[in-house]
Amino acid sequence: MSAVEHMSAGVNFALTDDQLMLQKLAREFTAKEIIPVAEEHDRHAKFPKEIFHKARELGIANMNIPAEYGGVGASVFEEVLVSEEMAYGCTGISTSVGTNGLASLPILLAGNEQQKQYWLGERLVDKGEFCSYGVTEAAAGSNVIGIETRAEKKGAGWVINGSKTFITNASHANFFTVFAKTDPNAGHRGMTCFIVDRNMPGVKVGRKFDKLGQRASDTAEIVFENVEVPGENLVGGEGKGFYLAMKVFDYSRPGVAAAAIGLQRRCLDESVKYASERIAFGVPIYQHQAIGHKIADMAINYNASRLLVWQSAWQADAGIQNPAVPAYAKAFAADMATKAAVDAVQVFGGYGFMEEYPVAKLLRDVKIFQIYEGTSEIQRNIIVRELFQGKK
Repeated sequence: MSAVEHMSAGVNFALTDDQLMLQKLAREFTAKEIIPVAEEHDRHAKFPKEIFHKARELGIANMNIPAEYGGVGASVFEEVLVSEEMAYGCTGISTSVGTNGLASLPILLAGNEQQKQYWLGERLVDKGEFCSYGVTEAAAGSNVIGIETRAEKKGAGWVINGSKTFITNASHANFFTVFAKTDPNAGHRGMTCFIVDRNMPGVKVGRKFDKLGQRASDTAEIVFENVEVPGENLVGGEGKGFYLAMKVFDYSRPGVAAAAIGLQRRCLDESVKYASERIAFGVPIYQHQAIGHKIADMAINYNASRLLVWQSAWQADAGIQNPAVPAYAKAFAADMATKAAVDAVQVFGGYGFMEEYPVAKLLRDVKIFQIYEGTSEIQRNIIVRELFQGKK
C-alpha cells in the first residue's frame, strides 16, 4: 500500500511497516554518521560530501528520483520522514544532503524524457553529482518576479547573463537549475527555467558566505557571463518558469518544514535530558513549573508541527493543489522551532549560551527556517490570499 493509499483510507496516524523501516534507517544513519561529526562540520564550515555519498548508497539521498531513472522513487511523505531524522542530527548537514532533491524538482516536474534520463539518471544517480537551485538574487528574494538574470535568444540556444546569491551547495554543484527572464516586459509570464552545466564557459562561483548557522551547508554566489545554453536545456516551456517555481515550492516546503521539526525534537530531547539531571533548590529543574511548562510547550508544538507537515506531504503525494497547506506547515514549524531553540537555551541557563553545549548551535541553526524557502511573512501572505480568494 502506497503512502497516499494508506493515508487516504481514513484518518490514520500509524506509519506502515516500510515507513517505519525507512524512519529507523534514517535515525540510525543520523546517530552513526551525522551526530558524531556535526560539531566539527559546523566549526570548520565543512561540506558533508562523504555523508552525502553514504546517504546516497543507502537510498536516503536523491530520494525523489523515480525508479526508471535509477532512483528509489520515494514519496514526499517518505522524504519528510528522512528529513526530520537527518535534521535532528544537524540541519546544516541535512540541508546540503537534501539540496539535490530541491534542485532536481524542475526537471522532475516539467522536464522532458531526454532531460530526465540524462540529468536525473546519468548525472545525479549514476555519477553521484551535485546540483543547485538558482532563483534567489541580491534584489530578488521573496519577490521572485523581480529577478534580473536575463536569457536572450541566440540561434537555437540562449545566452544567460546575471548572478544568483545564497545558493546552497553552489561551490560543489556540477549543474544548476536556473530561472531567468526571457521577456523582461511580461511580468511573471516572462520567466523561464534552464539547466546550466558548471563547465559551460562563463559560469563562475562567486564568494562563499560565512553564515551564522547551518555552517555545514555551503552557500555561495553564482555568476553567469555570456553563458551559451543549448535550446535543449530549457525546462518546461518558455515563459513557464514562474509557475514551475511556485509548483516546486509545493513539493519542497514539506521537506524544509520537516527539517524544522527535526530541530524541534532535538531541542525537546536535550531539554528533557538536562532538566532531569540539573538540580536547583534540591530538585531536578523540570519540577519547577517555569521550566516544566516550557518543555511541555515544546512537546505540544512539536507534535502539532509534525501533523501539519505530514498533511502537507500527503497533499503533495495526492496531487492536491492547495498552497495554503504547505504554507501552514512551513510557517508554523519554522516559528515553533525558533521558539523551541530559544526556550531550550533558557532551560540550560548560562550553559545554554556556551558553544560546548548543543543548544547554542541549535539556536544559531534555527533562524534560517523563518527565511529560506519563503519567509514566515510570505507564508502568511499565501494563507491570506487563499482565505480571501474571490472576495473583494
